[in-house]
Amino acid sequence: MILSRSKPAISPSTSEPKKDVKRNRNKSVFQFEEFLSKRDYTGAITLLEFMQHQNYDPNLQLWMAYCCFHLGDYKKALDIYDNLRKNNSEIKDLAADLACCYFFLGMYKEAKSIVEESEHSGLKTRLNFHLSHKLRDESALMTYHQQLEDVLEDQLSLAAIHYLRAHYQEAIDIYKRLLLHNRDNLALNVYVALCYYKLDYYDISQEVLNIYLNQFPNSVIATNLKACNHFRLYNGSDAQNILRSILDASTDVSFGHDLLRHNMVVFKDGEGALQVFPSLVDIVPEARLNLVIYYLHKDDIKEAFDLIRDLQPAVPHEYILKGVVNAAVGQEINSEDNVKIAQENFQLVGSSASECDTISGRQCMAAAFFLDGQFEEVLVYLSSIKSYYNSDDTFNFNYGQAKTACGQFKEAEETLLLIKSEKIKNDYIYLSHLARCYITNKKAQQAWELFLKMESGPESFNLLLLLANDCYRCGEFWYAAKAFDMLDRLEPNPEFWEGKRGAVVGVFQGVIAKIFPEEMLNDALALLNNSPNSQADQIAKTIKKWAKERRISGF
Repeated sequence: MILSRSKPAISPSTSEPKKDVKRNRNKSVFQFEEFLSKRDYTGAITLLEFMQHQNYDPNLQLWMAYCCFHLGDYKKALDIYDNLRKNNSEIKDLAADLACCYFFLGMYKEAKSIVEESEHSGLKTRLNFHLSHKLRDESALMTYHQQLEDVLEDQLSLAAIHYLRAHYQEAIDIYKRLLLHNRDNLALNVYVALCYYKLDYYDISQEVLNIYLNQFPNSVIATNLKACNHFRLYNGSDAQNILRSILDASTDVSFGHDLLRHNMVVFKDGEGALQVFPSLVDIVPEARLNLVIYYLHKDDIKEAFDLIRDLQPAVPHEYILKGVVNAAVGQEINSEDNVKIAQENFQLVGSSASECDTISGRQCMAAAFFLDGQFEEVLVYLSSIKSYYNSDDTFNFNYGQAKTACGQFKEAEETLLLIKSEKIKNDYIYLSHLARCYITNKKAQQAWELFLKMESGPESFNLLLLLANDCYRCGEFWYAAKAFDMLDRLEPNPEFWEGKRGAVVGVFQGVIAKIFPEEMLNDALALLNNSPNSQADQIAKTIKKWAKERRISGF
């Protein structure tokens, strides 16, 4: 939800544009510098265009590129730098500027190629450091890490890489150390707030963020983070109102506009996802992940899988999402390979030093064991975080299944009955587990009623089969007899007849032992009449004879 490609502390040009224009255009230059101080890059660009119309000056072009870059229009800045490089040979070393533009356009290979043409500088080292991370070159990353110096710009880059690699506490430590010596650099508070947000400390994040917002209330990134904090702490409606305060203001929001569009959809609970997310997949990193989540919510497993298939996870939430999608695909098409991939992703997160004691880490370990059928281990992990998810339907569904698998039917029934989602309650897995709990807990009639509410089809047949066998196993012979009788009529099978025969005899024995009421014998005989054969006749004669000898009413 927060733009993850943190920018390095760079200037748009290794050689700051000359200010010779001051001699003849003092008033315009004063206005220009005022625009820059207010970070009104749109106003600055408008003034530069007017000044260029009067007299072309490469220095004005350099400032134009500078403003476009800071406004977030990296493509236009790239075009200006490229044109200057070709037509103004006296301007030295524009390669680093071009590389920065390519970097922010996500064209990392092009940035890597052209930055090598630039002269050695701190900017070049920092850019290579970031490119090594983006290109997943760990060896180069360590090389450039060792070249960083104890200066503000280099330490900001180091903290940014920690942030991008989900090492949020390490990033916080750097930012706090920098704040000790740079208290006037209020933007450092935004970076600290971003890290606290990622660590789920939303209230602390907002407290730190307010230090910056009090001075710069129109900041796009800071206001966006405020909206994200409110989304987590309160609700999506509150977060939407905060974002609208930026969008409705006169301040230009070209920088971060894509991020705002993305987050507005998130705050609206996915409304308009297909209109916004697809075009942002390669711009806002979270767009791909949120589009995957959207497809999962819509049960469009194929689209979700196609989006995430080639993603190489780098941070925990990417591993988790890839695990979830592969688990869904594996269960849908019965693919052991996908299930194995899901297990591996969950295992990596759950066993990692940074995540093993977090709620999500324990969920991942539970998921890995769940897919492996080790339900006692599942309960160990889920029980440790149960207090956080008392009213969460998905958690209770998984917890109830694990309890059932471990034979803890009373607790399983209580957990499954907490679920409110109609989608889950109509799922065959839910119905079959609840039915098994009812039967084992001596509530066979309620299990039978679950079956009666189902529409005819393969799932209702499977539930009927489960009822027949489980009721027989638990001594609920009347409902076992009814279930086997219906199965026998639906699909004549010697095994179903044998099950019904044994269940009817079980009813008879229960009446003799005074476990079942005597009136149940008439119902049992009616079931035998549905299977006319010599064995049925013999059992019926025996029951009738016994009933007559005891002068039971109706015989």
